[in-house]
Amino acid sequence: MSWTEKRSVRVAILDLYEGVPNQGMRCIRTILQEWAETNELDLKSDEFDVRLKNELPDNSYDIYLSSGGPGDPLMSRFEDWDIAWCRWLDKMERWNANPSNTQKKYIFFICHSFQLASRYFNAGLVSKRKSTAFGIFPIHMLEAGKDEPVFDGLRDPFYGVDSRDHQVIQPRHELLMEMGAKILCIEKSRPHVPYERAIMAIRFNEYMIGTQFHPEADAPGMSMYLQTEEKRKTVIESHGEDKLRSMLEHLEDPDKIVWTYSHILPNFLNQSVGMYQEVPV
Repeated sequence: MSWTEKRSVRVAILDLYEGVPNQGMRCIRTILQEWAETNELDLKSDEFDVRLKNELPDNSYDIYLSSGGPGDPLMSRFEDWDIAWCRWLDKMERWNANPSNTQKKYIFFICHSFQLASRYFNAGLVSKRKSTAFGIFPIHMLEAGKDEPVFDGLRDPFYGVDSRDHQVIQPRHELLMEMGAKILCIEKSRPHVPYERAIMAIRFNEYMIGTQFHPEADAPGMSMYLQTEEKRKTVIESHGEDKLRSMLEHLEDPDKIVWTYSHILPNFLNQSVGMYQEVPV
């Protein structure tokens, strides 16, 4: 089926925010709407409250976006919603592995979902950070990242919004190689600091990819978030006023998160739908 013939696209958004106020879901909805309008697609999207209602989508969708969220990705492994989420991912894997299923299921994991997926695939060590990572940081591509279609158009380094208490480190290289997985980028290299660099994105397989950062974050949402009294106080107490000022300045820079916002998820969506395109012989 060609791009022009496929006018209807079904997208499932897995909400892992557990009812916590956030900008992530708004940004995901906006990106989807903008993408559908740009490509003149009939977008049908549904949201699933994974953690509060134990809701998960069936296999009738073309694309799945699993959000960020609060909490410890290690402590939740025995909770009902976490077990159900892993079963859902297993079901998606089995669907894609079945040759009779010609229309595959494309999944993007964001931040907390990336940590869960890394745990599920045993891609590396999921652990608690020494301190919270919060801000707009440079992200450095590895060779695989430079060849990744979802990263097409990004510079090296590019910038992303980071907001997490946990991390994925110590990649299991042999297992990743056996899976056909590739580490795409890592957090800012700081040789003078005696801590391992976290993995910031992995292509788990042909149909599943995830980022440790928030590619959906937009400048207006991040600005509103940073200027709430609670977050301003947290950033200033943890990092100082200069850091807060620097973050707000980065939001105005079209080469920073504005660029990331306009490339990563739109590229993923294009790739997911574009896979249905017939290749001319």
